[in-house]
Amino acid sequence: MIDKGRLAQLLARERADYAQHHPRSRAAYADATHLFGQVPMTWMNKTAAGFPLYLATARGARVTDLDGHEYVDFSLGDTGAMAGHSPAPTVAAINHRIAELGGITAMLPTEDAAWVGAELHRRFGLPYWSFTLTATDANRWAIRLLRAVTGRSKILFHNYCYHGSVDESLIMLAPDGTPTSRDGNVGAPVDVRETSRVVEYNDLDGLRRELAHGDVAAVLMEPALTNIGIVLPEPGYLAGARELTREYGTYLINDETHTFSAGPGGATRAYRLEPDVVTIGKAIAGGIPAGGYGLSAELATAIEALAARDSLDLVDVGGVGGTLAGNALSMAAARATLGEVLTDEAFDRMIALATRFTAGVQAAIDSYRMVWSVSQLGARTEYRFVDPAPRTGGASAASTDPDLEDFLHAYLANRGVLLTPFHNMALMSPATTDSDVDRHTELFTAAVAELAEG
Repeated sequence: MIDKGRLAQLLARERADYAQHHPRSRAAYADATHLFGQVPMTWMNKTAAGFPLYLATARGARVTDLDGHEYVDFSLGDTGAMAGHSPAPTVAAINHRIAELGGITAMLPTEDAAWVGAELHRRFGLPYWSFTLTATDANRWAIRLLRAVTGRSKILFHNYCYHGSVDESLIMLAPDGTPTSRDGNVGAPVDVRETSRVVEYNDLDGLRRELAHGDVAAVLMEPALTNIGIVLPEPGYLAGARELTREYGTYLINDETHTFSAGPGGATRAYRLEPDVVTIGKAIAGGIPAGGYGLSAELATAIEALAARDSLDLVDVGGVGGTLAGNALSMAAARATLGEVLTDEAFDRMIALATRFTAGVQAAIDSYRMVWSVSQLGARTEYRFVDPAPRTGGASAASTDPDLEDFLHAYLANRGVLLTPFHNMALMSPATTDSDVDRHTELFTAAVAELAEG
């Protein structure tokens, strides 16, 4: 048991050190009076120490702030920079597209897009791809297509899932097990219970119960939960979910935006899954905005037949598509990133680094007898303040300790290591090194030792 009084003292110390050693970031934040929330995007206010660090430079697995401090970056843009910051092949492709060929966006297809579609087919097994700027858009457009082809109104989600800002996904289970709007849901267009159903992850009985209503067009799921801590599938869960969706005539969407860390074909390939749709974003273009969704042959045929019969507008203003989606720059960046950076061989090394990271964290937990756990999903690792590791989103949410998280994040940042600000996640990139991992192990162990003294 951690002494809460000592934790409060340690957190106050780390916040004071952070403020003292980052005057230029603090001043930049104070001066940003014409930005809503003082940041370019309000999520950037998620910080352990009162104000965000301001970026100066970033290369590989390193970032430097305005005050000249260098950090080992395990956040990597919360997966957006999983390829590392400004990987050379991606930068070269961007420069070639912009400076030599010209044409950032032109509403004309490029050969790069066809290459990326073929590569995603190789990796994920789905033959037909369409592109977006974000995974949120990929999920939105997939939902529209599946509602159209099924004639059903609802989408089913897991409790504490994450699918970007998709309106339908902002549903959760209340403590009494009834569905309700996600805490803090901003300006919901309708009661989310009208559009969505929700069950706990790893709960096949609950999934069957909700699918039995016969109104679910699709289950949109992460193959493992990632945004409430990593919650891994229990044996048989993913196969059971696929069997149930088929039994009830419901399509299955795998959102691989974060679970792409499981390997070059994400969890879909690593676990040999058979979804009808895969959605992805963030990492595939090395940080340039890009996302996409892949369709099975059967589903693509069904959509095309429905469009021909019922005049669905797939090419103009029917609600699927966007002017900048699939633009020349995004496709050039995605081709270089997938072809030369996030390769099959790179994933082998990234996963080995994550295994080393996990072992170091577990050794510290064991050494100081902390009732904590650590979970790994390929190149992604995360620790939680409970043992055993949670098996549902609700259980993982209940294990959250904001002050403890803030202490560890501030402690690490003050000593040159960054975790993703939303949780205790560390992601490996092709540029991450053994010494980067060992530096985290050293600091994490020292932080745990200080906590244990109380």
